[in-house]
Amino acid sequence: MKITICGSIAFMEEMLRVKAELEKLGHEVDLPLTEIKNNQGDYIPVSEYYEIRKSANPEPWVWDVKREAMLDHFAKIEWADVILVLNIEKNGVVGYVGANTLIEMGLALFLKKPIYLSNQIPDMNCREEIMGMKPKVLDGDLSRIKLA
Repeated sequence: MKITICGSIAFMEEMLRVKAELEKLGHEVDLPLTEIKNNQGDYIPVSEYYEIRKSANPEPWVWDVKREAMLDHFAKIEWADVILVLNIEKNGVVGYVGANTLIEMGLALFLKKPIYLSNQIPDMNCREEIMGMKPKVLDGDLSRIKLA
């Protein structure tokens, strides 16, 4: 099965671990970019880009890169049979789903792709939207990912 992993870039290490685990189960897996081109055209780790983006006043190139990264990931969602959202604790929220990930889930819903959450649906202001997408909650068990 083709699986695209979605989630906060803050979870990149976990995404890489889950990707390897899914590949051992025989799946093809894609995930967000691990490197980004900076304004000098040099590749930097996405974690470094994430820190730059969070700074008080990032330069305009940051938002050009953000847009391109979003479009790149949308194509990966279109390619996939299913998406797996890594919704890990972040900012004190158990099962965190950020705005960008919510957009990706909405695209998967529109494309009629099954949506899996690694953990329970979070108690956030977007809970009703997530519930309406009817994701399957894995409770950490990746072997439960199946095509409908």
